[in-house]
Formats: sequence, structure tokens, C-alpha cells
Amino acid sequence: MPVARPAILIPGKIHPRVVERLADRFEIIVAERGDSPDVAREAAERVRAAAVVGSFNAAWIDALPNLEIIGNFGVGYDGVDVAHAAAKGILVTNTPDVLNDEVADTAIALLLNTLRQFPRAEQWLREGKWRSGVSFPLSPFSLKGRHVGLYGFGRIGQEIARRLEPFKVKISYHARHRHEGVAYDYFATLTDMAKAVDTIVAIVPKTAGTHKTIDAAVLAALGPEGVLINVGRGWSVDEVALAAALRDGKLGAAGLDVFYDEPNVPAELVALPNACLLPHVASASAPTRNAMADLVADNIIAWFETGRALTPVPETRAVASDDR
Repeated sequence: MPVARPAILIPGKIHPRVVERLADRFEIIVAERGDSPDVAREAAERVRAAAVVGSFNAAWIDALPNLEIIGNFGVGYDGVDVAHAAAKGILVTNTPDVLNDEVADTAIALLLNTLRQFPRAEQWLREGKWRSGVSFPLSPFSLKGRHVGLYGFGRIGQEIARRLEPFKVKISYHARHRHEGVAYDYFATLTDMAKAVDTIVAIVPKTAGTHKTIDAAVLAALGPEGVLINVGRGWSVDEVALAAALRDGKLGAAGLDVFYDEPNVPAELVALPNACLLPHVASASAPTRNAMADLVADNIIAWFETGRALTPVPETRAVASDDR
């Protein structure tokens, strides 16, 4: 009798390239996304891997008794209950590095757009307002001479720093620890860095320690000439305090690609002319998303072929197929 192919669960939607890459090797089981598992018991017992985007909680993990690996589409994996997976000997993978350049490029573009108001200038032109004797208003800020503080100094943060260097700005950073061999100034606290710089670029993940850390005090420390750019997680920003600071002139401008409750963007932020807003598109190019999809598939394929994955998350790095 032919050997049954391992079954891969896909809750909700995922990049179609993941399915294309896996379909000829595995049985694909698609289920409705939700907080509670929606998969028949017989099918659940066949599932040995899951390819997921966003939330994949303990209830889903417990509903799949033979689950071995969870392939997360994205470098951030806060939606997956990794601690529960690790406790059950289940490997979790993510997609680091393949999106570093795209996100870093977006951070620089968002910074320039926020400071120089290029999107507003283009819209002004398209509305036919550029006439003889009428020029678009001067932008209130410039990148020239700024002191940029990076909140988060992982792979993407370091790529952003490299891109900032040719702009001849001063660069500093705040992270959980100092990085050896780095020439930029290190600040042990976010507030201390905010007092020293006039621009913060946030690229921190969603963790208990980053929840609303960019609060009214940090924004006040940046001041009326200060600028906040966030390409990490909306989780790290107190959006009520941010809207108030922008509205009252206590913060100069903000550029946001991420929000606390996506896709819901606070109306107060949408209404502000000194807020440059993007719909979480930092890694949203076809080449980068294809590379992310390939890495999800390659991790699952490698697991079943070799017993090892290419990019396991640190919490489950020790898990191997012979442990199960």
C-alpha cells in the first residue's frame, strides 16, 4: 500500500505560493480561521504540520495530537503560542532575513515622507493646485542634521542604521543590551534616548516588555521638533498619547506602518496632517512575499526530509524529529 502523505493544516488564508510548493508533497487541509479549532477529529489526527499567518493559539495546538512543526509566515511570531508548542515538543519556524532589506527600505522611505511630506505634495499636484505663482508649502522638517535613535537593534534595525549612514545623520540605539563592536551611542533606557535624539525609528517585536513603551513621556522627551517612525509593531505605541502629542504640537510628526488594532486605524490619527500612515506594507512587495512563502515551505519540507528546519525560532531550536 502507498504510504500516506503527511497532512499540512492551513487555518484561513496564506500566501498561495506556500500551498503551491507543498501541494505535490503533502496533503493540504484547509480550515476556517478562529480562536477555536474548526477541523474534524479524523482530519486533525492526520495533521503533522501547520502553515500559519497570525494567530495560532494553544487550543489549535492541542486539537492536533500529531502536530510536529508550525511554519509561521512572518519574522514576528507573537501570534503563535510558542511556549505551549515548546512544552509539547513542537517546532516553530519563522521567516527572518528574507524581508530585512524591504522593511529597512520602507523605514527610510517613511522617514523621508514624514519629514518632507512627499505624499501630500504629490496629492496637491494631482489636484491641480500647482499653478504659476503658487508653490507647495515648505516642509516644516528635514532629515539634514537629525539625530536618529533606533528603538530595537536586531537584524532589521542594523539594516536601517546602515541605510541612514549616507544621510550623514547621527545614529544611536536602545536595545535590551549593548552590541559589541558598534560605533553608535547606546542608551540603556528608551526615555534617555528620547531625551537625546530628535527622531525615533521603532523596530521592536510584540513582547510583554514592549507594550506601549512609546508613551506620553517618551513623546514629550522627543519634543515639538521630534519625529516618530514605527515599522515594528503598533503594540509598542500608546496611540491615544501619540494622537494628543501630534494634535497639540508636543510632537512634530509621525510615520506609521503598523497600528495597535489592525486594520483599525484611530480616526484621530487619520485626521492629522502631521501623521504619515501606511497600511502595514513594509514587506509587501511580490519578490519579498514570495521569498517568505518559499521559506515557510522550505522549513516544512526540510523538517520531513532531514528532521531539522532552516529557521527555527529560539524557543524551539532544540526540537528535532527524533525527539518525537
